[in-house]
Amino acid sequence: MATTDNILEAIDADQESALERLFAFLSIPSISAVPAHFPDCERAADWLVGELGGLGFEVAKHPTEGRPMVTGQVKANRRDAPHVLFYGHYDVQPVDPLNLWRSPPFEPKLEAGPHGEQIVARGASDDKGQLMTFLEACRAFEKFGGPPCQISVLFEGEEETGSPSLPAFLAKNAKLLKADIALVCDTGMWGPGTPAITTSLRGLVGEEVILTGANRDLHSGVYGGAAVNPIHVLSTILGALHDSNGAVALPGFYDGVEELPAEIAEQWSTLDFDASAFLGAVGLTTPAGERDRTPLEQLWSRPTCDVNGIVGGYTGEGAKTVLPAKASAKITFRLVGKQNPERVAQAFRSFVTSRLPPDVKAEFISHGGSAAISLPIKNEALRRGRRALEAEWGKPAALVGCGASIPIVGAFKRELQMDSLLVGFALEDDRIHSPNEKYERTSFHKGARSWARILAALAA
Repeated sequence: MATTDNILEAIDADQESALERLFAFLSIPSISAVPAHFPDCERAADWLVGELGGLGFEVAKHPTEGRPMVTGQVKANRRDAPHVLFYGHYDVQPVDPLNLWRSPPFEPKLEAGPHGEQIVARGASDDKGQLMTFLEACRAFEKFGGPPCQISVLFEGEEETGSPSLPAFLAKNAKLLKADIALVCDTGMWGPGTPAITTSLRGLVGEEVILTGANRDLHSGVYGGAAVNPIHVLSTILGALHDSNGAVALPGFYDGVEELPAEIAEQWSTLDFDASAFLGAVGLTTPAGERDRTPLEQLWSRPTCDVNGIVGGYTGEGAKTVLPAKASAKITFRLVGKQNPERVAQAFRSFVTSRLPPDVKAEFISHGGSAAISLPIKNEALRRGRRALEAEWGKPAALVGCGASIPIVGAFKRELQMDSLLVGFALEDDRIHSPNEKYERTSFHKGARSWARILAALAA
């Protein structure tokens, strides 16, 4: 049986061919948001079917109401091996504005960068390069009789448009996809040369509120002072959503919010996070939010309430002396711990309605909700994965949080009762969703080596 060193040597020896395969994949303009590129999404799915078949997977392409899903299964080289499900997506973001690209976005090329050679193309980092690191690890194992774990894969083509076909597909194919743990590659490193495992994701609640006063817009000279102004009412309510310390003022909002485990807090304190540089990059100087929390806590382990947009009255050029009949706002709440999305949404609606003056009515529109996700610090897969990453990179893997949400991780937990190990090799400066997206060649090479080590560690 091959050793881990044999597998790593095979990955090293195959780097030029691996790069050619990645370039071929990147050349397919699989933009899921643009109907003209739907055939390209089909091509990308077919390309993956071919690659998986060549690696010994039993593979299938599944039509959906949107873009197709690709699944595959390959048995381990031993009977008692654990079963993992690897997830990635083959669709990419639109390329606009095209004039800001230094080279055509679907003609991948190598460029010199501050960290070494980098692969420049749309999808290089999000998510084709990340996805291919895992397939290259599988390729090396295939040369020596197969992987040490039983592997299933799920590749989707709608992640960049909100994965509308995914919930029904998971429900229908739960038995096919269920595994001991999911491996998700759509994340990043802490910094160049420092790997990371994302152990928590914030949940999300989206709400829209529309306040209505008079039955039509009114002349402010005729009605001003006597008629209620929905913009005034809305702004007063929104201003009361936070207290003087920056905390969210909804009753019961912090139910289910737990303090950061001491081990995680200590590990975060050792990270070289520069809050001044983080904020300075976007022209800011002072952390907002809860004033008794560190910036990393604010970003990763604390819940938030943000007003994302306000509309009301006349917003065109020039002046128009009007009292608007309506005013509206869109608000999102990022959730942590065991916060309940439905209770948070109801608390917000009650908060608004309890503050309405006479003659003002409120209408609410839900934009969905999902709970926060976390991987317990004592999780055995986390422990083994961290040890494997340290062996590859020579540094302990940072255990980080993510302020955003990755819906697939919640779906795996909710639909398949399966935890996820989130390991990726993207960097902050990869310019995902922007012109000149790139992926470090080191990330591509050592990412494949890292997955080989992780699979071996999970099977040990």
